[in-house]
Amino acid sequence: MSTYSSFNLAFENLKSMLKEKILLVDDEPDVIEFLGYNLKKEGYRIYTSTNGNEAIGIAKKEIPDLIIMDVMMPEMDGMETCYELKKIPSLKNTLVTFLSARNEDYSQVAGFDAGADDYITKPIKPRLLVKKVDALLKRNHFDRNKIEESIEIGDICIDRERYQITKKGIVMNLPKKEFEILSLLMKKPGKVFSRESIMDSIWENEVVVGDRTIDVHIRKLREKIGESYIKTVKGVGYKFED
Repeated sequence: MSTYSSFNLAFENLKSMLKEKILLVDDEPDVIEFLGYNLKKEGYRIYTSTNGNEAIGIAKKEIPDLIIMDVMMPEMDGMETCYELKKIPSLKNTLVTFLSARNEDYSQVAGFDAGADDYITKPIKPRLLVKKVDALLKRNHFDRNKIEESIEIGDICIDRERYQITKKGIVMNLPKKEFEILSLLMKKPGKVFSRESIMDSIWENEVVVGDRTIDVHIRKLREKIGESYIKTVKGVGYKFED
């Protein structure tokens, strides 16, 4: 084997040992530099973009494991970019989290409505940022490698191996968190799950999200599968009924 070939093989082996790919999207170079520096130190492979249009192109090519994105950007803002990213089949396993100075409840709700998996507010200390990223990717890796039997109740069937939901035989695409919440409720139909237990089961050690996060995801689920399946138990939580 030539020296050149040996070098290429060693380089590919080194790449395979690196952690997951992360795409950073922000129109402020200082923010990109800050995020990139701290995440590269942890072994993550970093890609960068300064606007939404460019980010979509890079994401299609590189298929990152996580996209960390600002909300306010030129050309295409973060909300619209997230919405477009979530429609791309090849990115179905890619997580999207916003990192924004906008900490209003309505901004966070809008982020989750756009399909985001998480919402982190600035400023944030480097160590905490890395911990949140580690937790997000660890959970995602676990879910992608976890194979469970299908769950079928009435007209709705969940196939975890294919990460697919069907209603009356029609395939429905759900964002990751909505899929996990529906799976949790359908595993034990009739059981009432409190908001706290849903949060603990689905988000575990990930970033703490707003009080309305569960309600927003339930509302989106009802819009897609129908109002009658998920019941609200006032003052307690939610349950699934056929």
